[in-house]
Amino acid sequence: MSEPIPAPVEAAIRSVARPVCAYVYDTAIARDRVAALRAALPHGTTILYAMKANGHPDVVRTMAAAADGVEVASGGELRIAVDAGARRIAFGGPAKTDDELTAAVAAARDGVDLTINCESGYEIRRLTRIVGTESPERLSVALRVNRARGAAVTGSHAMTGVATPFGIDERDLPDAIAAAAGLPVRGFHLHAVSNNLDAGAHAAFIRDCLDWSIAAAARFGIELRQVNAGGGFGIDYTGGTAFDLDRMRADLAGVDLSGDLSSGGLAGIDLVVEPGRFLAAPIGWYAAEVIDVKRNLGRWFAVLRGGTHHFRLPAAWGYSHPFTVLPVDEWTGPEPRPEVRDAAVDAVGELCTPRDVLTRDQPVHRVRAGDILVFPTTGGYAWDISHHEFLRHAYPQMILI
Repeated sequence: MSEPIPAPVEAAIRSVARPVCAYVYDTAIARDRVAALRAALPHGTTILYAMKANGHPDVVRTMAAAADGVEVASGGELRIAVDAGARRIAFGGPAKTDDELTAAVAAARDGVDLTINCESGYEIRRLTRIVGTESPERLSVALRVNRARGAAVTGSHAMTGVATPFGIDERDLPDAIAAAAGLPVRGFHLHAVSNNLDAGAHAAFIRDCLDWSIAAAARFGIELRQVNAGGGFGIDYTGGTAFDLDRMRADLAGVDLSGDLSSGGLAGIDLVVEPGRFLAAPIGWYAAEVIDVKRNLGRWFAVLRGGTHHFRLPAAWGYSHPFTVLPVDEWTGPEPRPEVRDAAVDAVGELCTPRDVLTRDQPVHRVRAGDILVFPTTGGYAWDISHHEFLRHAYPQMILI
């Protein structure tokens, strides 16, 4: 289903040199998304923006200021987060190099509140060597655990309860804790799923993370200070479903991060979440000019100056991303203007592969060469995960409003 294009977004798109190929990011929406999520979580929950969703430095700067910090998964992301002034950083990922661990420890020594989410016994031992005998005051460690019991949440990717490269096998946790004796272990990282749309299930998952962590900390003699439930708050790109923040707020209403443990509260425990897609996706629009309109073996195609090398998700996930036609009435070419009316159209890109498809069979009243197709909800996992260099087309213009 197409949707209206906000006036400031339309104005930004119309200002781009032809043929249009651009991303527009609205930073005000980013701030609003953080505020809405914060209101739905227990008071005092720490929100770290997962930069992998969108690492544009200005987007990261906005998210770092609106949220409580940034979650990174590489040395490159760490540098962007530090430069963005993130007050707090969590460093995750299953393949951290010694150089990256060293950079993270150095950032903590320089005054950044930095947590390293350790993913294996070998990583713990390497970090112990890098930290040395004097751990930075602002450094903390969380052990990422792949729990044997799968989380009661579903989404596009399962991260726990199944064999994955992520985290420490729960059966190996005693050995990992022993290996981490020289590190400032503060708690656990339990990220379980990507792109979950069931807010009630997600609230139950967060409660389960707290319960499991309290029990595990007591069993292994850890002074529990941090429980990281990761991200996974979902987005439905086709518009059929929405993650219900009101439902999550209601289901988490009894979680008290300020009350004393003896009276059922969770005082002293820092509950952390790491949303990326949920915060970033709604801030973005991808705009691509129609270069040609053609019919081929019974199907209509709008061929774009753009494609899946800029926005990979539709092809990778096998869905049709909705678009809105932004009409451009001016036509200066001497050739007749290609167009189609009242038909179903496939929106396809400029790549030399039949898989370069953003949308199939979207009904349009009219689309012409020179019009612009505008795809909403493309601020997260769009440009950042795409294969930019295939065929070496010019990059889209990036516009922040």
